[in-house]
This record gives sequence, structure tokens and C-alpha cells, in this order.
Amino acid sequence: MVLRREPTARQMRLAVELRRLRDAAGLSTRDAAALLGVSSAQISQIETGLTGVSEKRLRHLAANYACADGELIDALVDMAKDRTRGWWEERRGQLPTPFLELAELEHHARFRRDVEFLHVPGLLQTEDYAQALFSYVNPEFPASEVGRWVEHRMKRKVIFERPDPVPYETVIHEAALRIRVGGRATTRAQLTRVLELSEADHVTVRVIPFDLDDFGGAGSTMVYAGGAIPKLDTVVRDGPNGPVFIDAEAQLIRYQALFRRVEAVSLEPERARDFIHRLAKEL
Repeated sequence: MVLRREPTARQMRLAVELRRLRDAAGLSTRDAAALLGVSSAQISQIETGLTGVSEKRLRHLAANYACADGELIDALVDMAKDRTRGWWEERRGQLPTPFLELAELEHHARFRRDVEFLHVPGLLQTEDYAQALFSYVNPEFPASEVGRWVEHRMKRKVIFERPDPVPYETVIHEAALRIRVGGRATTRAQLTRVLELSEADHVTVRVIPFDLDDFGGAGSTMVYAGGAIPKLDTVVRDGPNGPVFIDAEAQLIRYQALFRRVEAVSLEPERARDFIHRLAKEL
């Protein structure tokens, strides 16, 4: 069997979930291999995403692990059977791997929720705004490299344009709306774009104003992507070396609560649109 050189984030998530099921059953890789009639190396390859797993083998493993969560098993089977080769794969080797993983995550997401404090969320950015942002953050990059990053960010908006658009909610702090990335004209055009997108049925935009009392949630920046079932949700946060993907159940519960808390104190969509419109007029 040919081993994968670079498992995708989705393939790795399947592998992680299968390892969690085995750990919950209190079995070693040797025990699992004996139950399945394969080698320990094969179990290790499955649990590291280096090889795939058939539906029959996956269900056999789940039965041996005494997993009674039929919804989870069915969702894992769907992941194992998925052969999607999305548009992002064409950029493999040209862009950082986390860029591709985020596009893949968005493609399969049931919903997407963002909280942003410094910049307009990527999915809402105009091309000029993204160009200015990437050029500033990566001043040593040649224009061609920045162009690839911008093109990828613009392409990710396909999740809004397909027949079944991904429901999207975002909470944006006033600071992110006021920072003049690219200058006054670029910022004005960016705010106008946010207003246009906020009118779509599948897009909800809320705002946290500066004058909100007793707010300490500036560290709650996040991307929350809904999986096929809640157990397969994913949180993405910025780390020192790029995006960090979080999928531990306790952490998912924590970030669900954090999003609800930030959402609860933000301006409702209609008031948020009025607020953004006033900021645009000031420019």
C-alpha cells in the first residue's frame, strides 16, 4: 500500500478520531491489530493519516472499540469515503499548507463563525485590502508571492457563491473596522463590501463598539467551523508559527461558550450595519 506523503487536515482528523476511539476502549495498537487481523504498523499508519481506511474496516474497528455512537461512526465513514480533490489542491507546493487546510475545512463546514479584533475577517476582505495586508505583514515577499496569497483568499469566497452557501456569522470589533489597512479609500471600499455581504441571507455581521463597558474578550479571536456533527467541529486560532487547529471536545465546548458570550454583547445585525455605515461616511 502506498503511503501518503502529506495527509490533508481532513484525513488527519479522521485518523485522530479513530485513535481517540481506541484510547477510549483501553486498547493498544497491538490489541487493535489483533482484532482486525492486521499488523500494528498498519494500525499506526491509519492513526497517523498515512493510509486510508475502508468503510468495512472502519466499522469493524468501531465495533471492536465498543463505540455505540452511530452518528459519529457514520460521519467518520463519510470522511473515509470522501475523495474530494478541491480547487485548493492545485496550490499545493505553492502556498503554506495551513492555507490549504483552511480552505478544505471551509468547504466541508456546516457553518462558519468568526470573531475578529484587528482586521476584517478574511472571507469578507476586498482584493485591495488583502493585498495591502499581506504586503505589510510579509514585506520581504516578492509581488508574485503576495499575489498568490491574495488570489487564494479571494477564491475561498466560493463557499458563499455556491448553490448551498455556508452559513456565516462574524463578530467584528470596532478597532478592526477603523484600522486603515491600505489607506482611506481602501478602508472605505472594504466597509462598503462588508455592508453588501451583510445583506445576504447566509451572512450575519455583528459589531463590538469601543464604548462597550466591562468587555475583556479581546483574546477571543477565532474561527469556528461546524463539522458534520458537533463532535467534529474545529476551532482555528493564530499561533506563533501559523494557524493552530483545535478539536479536543472540552476545548470545543469552551470556544462555543466564548462565541456565545461575545455574540451576546455585540450589536445586533441591523444596528451593526448602521454602525458600519456611519464609519464609512466618516472616511
